Amino acid sequence: MIRVLLICSAGMSTSMLVAKMRQAAEKQGIEAEINAVGESQLSNYVDKIDALLLGPQVRFLHNKIKTSLEPKGIPVEVINNMDYGTMNGEKVLKQAIDMVNNK
Repeated sequence: MIRVLLICSAGMSTSMLVAKMRQAAEKQGIEAEINAVGESQLSNYVDKIDALLLGPQVRFLHNKIKTSLEPKGIPVEVINNMDYGTMNGEKVLKQAIDMVNNK
């Protein structure tokens, strides 16, 4: 089971991408728990995730969040602009899986 959290300004714009990622995981037979929240809710999920992906619109938070999460073994990356813009759930799921596998 892979547990992935997506962060954006309010958790709204990433919710469609979460649905696409869940569909891709189901199609590939991957057990995954994928959620999206606003940055203000991150602390509620820290102990429940394997990887964190930031929406491109909040990339400015990358260093701050990475500094706090990576010592806990949680990799943090920004979602590729093109993959985010096209809502490519398969590619973003692969990014999350690669993050967890390369910890």
